[in-house]
Amino acid sequence: MPAAQPRETLLHERAPAKVNLTLRVLGRRADGYHDLASVVAFAGAGDRLSLLPGPELTLALEGPGAPLLAGEADNLVLKAARALAAHVPGLVLGRFTLAKRLPVAAGLGGGSADAAAALRLLARANGLAMDDERLFEAALEAGSDVPACLFGHSCLMAGRGEAISPLVLPRFGAVLVNPRVAVATADVFRALALVPGTSFGPSGPALPSAPSRAALLAWLAAEPNDLEPPARALAPVLGEVEAALAATPGARLVRMSGSGATMFALYDDCRAAAAAARQVAGAYSGWWVKSTVLG
Repeated sequence: MPAAQPRETLLHERAPAKVNLTLRVLGRRADGYHDLASVVAFAGAGDRLSLLPGPELTLALEGPGAPLLAGEADNLVLKAARALAAHVPGLVLGRFTLAKRLPVAAGLGGGSADAAAALRLLARANGLAMDDERLFEAALEAGSDVPACLFGHSCLMAGRGEAISPLVLPRFGAVLVNPRVAVATADVFRALALVPGTSFGPSGPALPSAPSRAALLAWLAAEPNDLEPPARALAPVLGEVEAALAATPGARLVRMSGSGATMFALYDDCRAAAAAARQVAGAYSGWWVKSTVLG
């Protein structure tokens, strides 16, 4: 087991945005959770989290998204830390500082990414191996998306989020656009109106192994995000976001991520993505627009 970091050392972690390239809803369990199958990639854009290890657990917020989180009674960073503390007696905790850069309730797994970053920081501060099963248990207790964010690489996320299968995907330039409209995940799933015990059977054709960019785009074009129709009903502006991205040169695929309301577009390279981001931001100054890389 690696040695724990000295308590006075300030530790830093990235919390990259999670982008659902696909998302199928395969049913709803008797316990109320939905069974999903989602191809997940991670962006170069994200939040930042730091930890000053110590005996007390606290969280300070900064960055453009801080005011939106200030009223939360139990941020996912704190929830994940408490979950891990319940599994690891004597866990060193400390003061977290979250630089919130991603939009909130945006379908980018921002809170889940923050929780996963907190678990990685606590693992480093306490000398825990990243394959320690207690980290995964705490991640799943913190939220269904947290295990995938803890893994932090392209993967197939299945079940309620507990089944993670690594994937090798080509890199894309990407543009993420959020119209600064928050869409609550619970509201989107409620709009699906699935009765517990509902099952739709297996998902569609399997993703090709280590696909080329062309093969992946062809496969993605036939796969849905099943949460997009109910999200569009809750946030009709998504249609305008889709049209703005589809009008950019070189856009290969435009789709909603997660439960919305962020749309993404894929491009062959970073240069095309950066040009597209400038076009959209110039036309819609009130939207959150980010050029990044997915991989």
